[in-house]
Amino acid sequence: MIYRSIRIITAALFCLTLASFSFAQANSSKIPVTISEKTDKKPFKILSNGKKITIQSNRNIKTILVWTSSGNRIIEQQELNVSNYSFETPAKEKIFFVRLELDNGKMYTEKIGVQ
Repeated sequence: MIYRSIRIITAALFCLTLASFSFAQANSSKIPVTISEKTDKKPFKILSNGKKITIQSNRNIKTILVWTSSGNRIIEQQELNVSNYSFETPAKEKIFFVRLELDNGKMYTEKIGVQ
């Protein structure tokens, strides 16, 4: 008899605790949201046509590094100073990562996929 009443009281306290936690959540309309998103447009385009990838930029590309999703480097070129660069990808891989450094010193990393 006592054990049954202890179980009922424990269950009631547990339900009240859950209810109090659900009301303790902050109202999202009162908290100011400060999310800073970069809206800078990238100064390059990456175009893919099958296994051929072309990088077009409105600035000169200083260095380029391309590696596969498994971590193998396939291209590492330095001091290019060209605005367009094309290359063929290996047949087995489908996802690549490209790191570009432009002539203004900024570096960009992009994930690309090919078919």
